[in-house]
Amino acid sequence: MSGDWLSIVPFLVVIPLAIFTKKVLPALVVGVVVGGYLVQPQPVGGLKAAVQYVVNALIDENNIKVILFLYAFTGLVGMMKHSGGIKGFVKWASDTIETKRGAIGLTWVSTLGTFAAPSFRIVTVAPIMRSLLHRIKMTPQELGFVIETTCTSIVSLIPISTAFVGYMVSVTNMALKNENINADGYSMFLRSIPFNFFSLAIILIGIYLSFFHKSKKDVEKNAEPENKEQAEAKGYEDCHPAVSKDLPAKPFNLIVPLFLVIFLTIGLTYYNGVRKGFSGFNAFIEADVLDAMLVSLVTGILFAFVFYLFQQFKLQDLMDEFISGANGLMQVVILLSVVWGLSLAANDLGFADFVSSHISWIPDALVPPVMFVLGSFIAYFIGSAFGTWGILMPLGVSMAAMADASLPVVIGAVFASGAFGAFASPLSDDTNTMAGILDLKAVSYSRFKLKPGLIAAGVATVGYGVTAFII
Repeated sequence: MSGDWLSIVPFLVVIPLAIFTKKVLPALVVGVVVGGYLVQPQPVGGLKAAVQYVVNALIDENNIKVILFLYAFTGLVGMMKHSGGIKGFVKWASDTIETKRGAIGLTWVSTLGTFAAPSFRIVTVAPIMRSLLHRIKMTPQELGFVIETTCTSIVSLIPISTAFVGYMVSVTNMALKNENINADGYSMFLRSIPFNFFSLAIILIGIYLSFFHKSKKDVEKNAEPENKEQAEAKGYEDCHPAVSKDLPAKPFNLIVPLFLVIFLTIGLTYYNGVRKGFSGFNAFIEADVLDAMLVSLVTGILFAFVFYLFQQFKLQDLMDEFISGANGLMQVVILLSVVWGLSLAANDLGFADFVSSHISWIPDALVPPVMFVLGSFIAYFIGSAFGTWGILMPLGVSMAAMADASLPVVIGAVFASGAFGAFASPLSDDTNTMAGILDLKAVSYSRFKLKPGLIAAGVATVGYGVTAFII
């Protein structure tokens, strides 16, 4: 189907609906259904087309690999929790820290072992620090800010062994395919990392505010917190199920499996690239990274089962925790499936052709900053980095291709906009999880973070404008 204005209708439905309802998944479902009816405008044909788009997305080999990786990774985290790996790490840190500088320093250093996902970092690190607030001169909002500058912003920059990398590579690859661009999604993601200007800026601002600046503002606490037991907790064991009193404390049950997966991922990725005839950094760029990540993860999971069984953990309990942990990511899997389906529908409607023929008035140099500002606006109001990336990546790549702008820069701008929403939005999972653990009101806490977030966003916007002229 040739590109016309109908090709943008699904996105014109999804974006305002997501902003209005504050829910990304329902908005995306409606967008797929609208796309289905635009392709097959019959009473039943539209629904059949929408379902078929999602099915076609799910039977794609690379998409299945992404789903398996995400599902298995969160299952491994579930086993780490059950075996006391998370609690052991928390206990060790709690027994070690005595000063504010030490608490902040450990928060940053702990990234090395807890970079798997922002939520993983929050539930691992925040309970430790919360239990120490009575010992160190630090407000809850300062603590939350320090931890969050090392969450989505850092995780989105790490190219291996995170819950983000599979999703980020997938949406990039999807957008490239829609434009018939012969490029690998992972290599393009790697090349975009230096251009995720918001993440880089907020990390630098976080370092400054963590070690060299003292806030005089307070954030309003919840008068009636949703989790009263959590709000009344004095020790780290009361803050989250991952550090429950019923669990053992064995830090190596976190450290050993996680670093095994990282080591294998790096090694197998390089080996795969070498087998293709490349060397050095090019071996990582040209390798089938998704395959290497999946094989490494499966190996790590099998090792973890044996490792935990030797410690007298029951096989059935480990299997139950693996499945329970993995099932916790089903919403993300569903979100991915619908995003893929929406992309296929938009592609059949001629979305790429429409963008190519209707945005010539936008100067090439403005494409990256425009994508970042638009994405940041959407991300702030929907509170979802994943949702923002899924919605905007096809548009960003189409605009970059049409304007002959740098793909890595534009892709980096889209990823940066999602990171802004995850950090600054009062609706984001990061904000609400942190506020819940620290007994703060999410809206008040998000306002506390907004000023440094906007400063970082301003720096990023200028950075994209300057970079577009240079590259």
